[in-house]
Amino acid sequence: MLDIPRDKKIVLFDGVCNLCDTAVNKIITADKDDQFRFVSLDSDKGKEILNYIGIDRAKIDSIVLYEPGIAYYIKSKAAFQIASTLGGMYSLIGVFSFLPKGLTDPLYDYIAKNRYKWYGKKESCMIPSEDIKQKFL
Repeated sequence: MLDIPRDKKIVLFDGVCNLCDTAVNKIITADKDDQFRFVSLDSDKGKEILNYIGIDRAKIDSIVLYEPGIAYYIKSKAAFQIASTLGGMYSLIGVFSFLPKGLTDPLYDYIAKNRYKWYGKKESCMIPSEDIKQKFL
């Protein structure tokens, strides 16, 4: 059994990606109901979660949303689910979730493939400040 909060949605993200880092910070700011927790894909805990839900790390390079005991989402569907959960202006992004993955995932993959070139990459994962430290696994 995984040692993770069962009542939180877990966002697994690329910890060295500047675009991902920005997205995580936006989610934290918009998460008024404290619904999300975060973990780097390449951390021990991230690898443990991926292994538990049966996702090969070599085949996923950006985002996974895991709702313990319910479901997991990858790529564009993860982004849409996160946006829908946040509500407010972010729910506008979620309206595109009705589109088939065959349309949304190629766009997502294109952005993911170019994210380091467009947004840059850090040498290591961000170290959360004290005020948001509890949001990271």
